[in-house]
This record gives sequence, structure tokens and C-alpha cells, in this order.
Amino acid sequence: MAGYDVRDYGAAGDGLANDAAAIQAAIDACHRAGGGTVLLPAGRVFRSGSIELRSRVALEIERGAVLQASEDPADYTHRRASATPGFGPDAPPPGEDIMLITADGAQDVAILGAGTIDGGGRFFVAEDRGTIYAMREARPLTVYLVGCRRVTVRDVLLRDAAAWTLRLTGCRSVLVSGVRIENDLKVPNSDGIDLDCVRDARISDCHISTGDDAISIKGRDESVRFGDTENVTVSGCTLVSTSSAFAIGADCATSVRNVVVDSCVVDASNRGLSVNLGQQGDVSDVLFSNIVVRTRLFDEPWWGHGEPIYVAVNRWTGAVGSIRNVRFSNITARSENSVVVRGGPGEISGVVFDGVSVALSAPARWPGGRIDVRPAAEEFVKGVTAGFHLERATDVVLRGCRVRWEGEPAADFGPALLVSDVQGLSVTDFDGVAAHPERDEARVYANSPRTSTGPV
Repeated sequence: MAGYDVRDYGAAGDGLANDAAAIQAAIDACHRAGGGTVLLPAGRVFRSGSIELRSRVALEIERGAVLQASEDPADYTHRRASATPGFGPDAPPPGEDIMLITADGAQDVAILGAGTIDGGGRFFVAEDRGTIYAMREARPLTVYLVGCRRVTVRDVLLRDAAAWTLRLTGCRSVLVSGVRIENDLKVPNSDGIDLDCVRDARISDCHISTGDDAISIKGRDESVRFGDTENVTVSGCTLVSTSSAFAIGADCATSVRNVVVDSCVVDASNRGLSVNLGQQGDVSDVLFSNIVVRTRLFDEPWWGHGEPIYVAVNRWTGAVGSIRNVRFSNITARSENSVVVRGGPGEISGVVFDGVSVALSAPARWPGGRIDVRPAAEEFVKGVTAGFHLERATDVVLRGCRVRWEGEPAADFGPALLVSDVQGLSVTDFDGVAAHPERDEARVYANSPRTSTGPV
């Protein structure tokens, strides 16, 4: 493919020299000429520090080519102030993010090709703590685009991120398609795709395996000038995460609305489908449909505790918003913990479970009988593990839902449906009994006015 070959601008492609200046020169020349394609040709490893995309420029990484993140933090010349309270178990105070690929206010930008962008996470590991790494203080975000319009990321392999892999902040008209993200499952904060105050975004046909949230929708404190996140679709994706496979929140300083997630598979994750609000933004009008979920319990440093579906308001700092109109339709889940809806007075309303089936089995290794409520200060709440755990919410509907217990039930396993302080509960054609029917009622309704139009 014709384009601006970075070798013509001095790139060595030997995996040793820092080719950032040469790659940037090719990008700048392409931009000055009115736009086009900057080419990283096959058979080469282009080691690089920070590079910045320009308007009307596509960065194409050919199949067999690698853009390799430098192991030297000094090579990352592009830095951006962040409200992120550091990364990792020994994180420093909020400061600056460094990044490999960035753009600021660009239009018609793209990252294309079947080649590889290697985030160099292994270079930034300070200590292996068994189930999680402690990371060095400075580690680069792999791709961080800010305030861009008409963004396309297609077909590339992003691997071994040191921190967030693909972060889009304040961008408009976004397409991410056919992307593979393969990260080390022990790297904290290595989110796959982050949509931060983004509008009109489509994510499709991606495979994401990563140590933190696979896909995360949010509105960061430092991004509030870009407004709310809205009009997002996710389809045809396979997701694996040591935290949440799909997450809205917990950092929502702005609101999130109009989100559709359809025809996806979640596997081997700490938490499946999560709407976890911790800040003042509101979340509304979200639809999850036609999804298979498999979750399990895991070690405490990672958020999530096996919940296949999680809708919660857990106050982080200051004011907290509300969750309204969230629907789960045609979901099949296998898990070691409950489907959870849990908020405070007036914080959650209009949650619908339509055709949701969950099969629970005893934890293979890690202790159960708890719900992870982070970022709340209490962190974990103890109790029995129900099929559905509904607590402090309004107008909750269960229609055609099912609970099954597989194998020998754990001692902490309880009723199929546990309800506390839910106003306006409607249950239709619910199928499930308690894990220990000789000990517990088949279903428990506690302090909860309800209606029913079918057998319960």
C-alpha cells in the first residue's frame, strides 16, 4: 500500500533504536500534504517513545510489523495531567499520564492494519505478588486519544499493555472493530478499551483478554469538560478479565446514557456485566442482551467477587448519582456468586431481568459469602449467596428467570431469590429453589411490597 514509509524518514526498525522521531516526521509530513497513510512495514520491530497522530492521518501497521513501546520512561515525551490516583498496589498520588500513541483534537484519525502494538508491560513490573504485579510508578498508556473526531481503530493486535490499553477521552464518532487485545492478566489497571466522556461510539467483533476491565465506560474527573458519555453500542465481542468484563463506572463524574451491549461472550472473569456507580453522574437507559457469562471468585486485590451481573451504587467521594432503566434480556450465566442489585434509598430504579438464567457452583478456591462493594470504604459485605440478591431498589422486574445450583452446594449458599427493601417488585414465572431447602425458604421476600403475575 502506498504511503509514507517511516524508513524513508530514518526509522531503523531494528528493535533497538528509538524510532519515535522518524515516525513522527512521517506523520507530520503526511499531515502537511493533506493526509494519507503512514506505514510501518512488515518484518520490522519499531521501538518507540511517544508519537502524536495528526488530522487526516492513518497509522498502518502491516501484518508482521511491531510498534514496540520503549522500556525507558524518559522516551515518553507526551504527558498529560491526570486525576488518576496512580496505578498499582503502591500507587503514587495523582500526577501525569505518559503515553505511547496520542492525539489531541485531531480529526479523521485511524490506527489500522493486522500488525502489533506492543505496550511493553513486562518492562514496568516492579514485583510479582502472586496473583497481581506491583508496577513501576511511571508506565505508559498504550493509546490515548483526546478530543478527537471520527476515530477509527481497526484490526490491530494490542498486547502486553503497561496500563490502560486504548483510552478514548472526549472523542466523537468512534469505530473500534476487529481489534484484539491480549494483556498479561496480572497487570493492574490494564483496561482494554476505556470510553471516557465519548459520544457516538461503536465497538464490534473484538477479543479482549486483560487484567482489568475489558471494556469500561466512564466520565473521569479530568474529562468533565467534554460532557456526558452517550450513544454507545458493543456487539460481537469476547471478553476475559481479572476484574469486570464490561463495566460502567465506578468513576462517573459525568453521566452515561443510551448504551447497548449485545451478542457477546464473557469468560473467566471476576465480574461479568457491571453498572457500578460511585460518583455524581447518573446512568440511564442501558440494555444488555443475548450474552453468555462465566465468572468466578478470585483474589481480593482485584475488584469483583464472581458476580455475573452487578448493579450497584457504592459512594466513592462526595455526591453520588442514580441508576435508572437498566435491562438484562436473554442472559445465560454460570457463576460462584449472586446476581446483585444493591443501592441506597432512591439510587436504583427500573431494573429488568427478562429471561436471565444463572447456575451457581461452590467456589473452587477463594472464600464466598461476600459481595464486593468497592469503591465503598467497607469493601466487602458478608451474607448468604443467593441466586438473585436484590437490596434497596425500586421497580425491579424478574420475568422468566431461573436459578440452578450445580454440584454440592456451599455452606453459604442460600435462597434462589433474596430481597430486602425493594419497593415495586414484580416477579413472573420465576423458577428456582433454595440451595439448602431444609434450612432456607425457597425464596425470601423481606420487607418488600411486591406484585406477582405467575408462580413464585
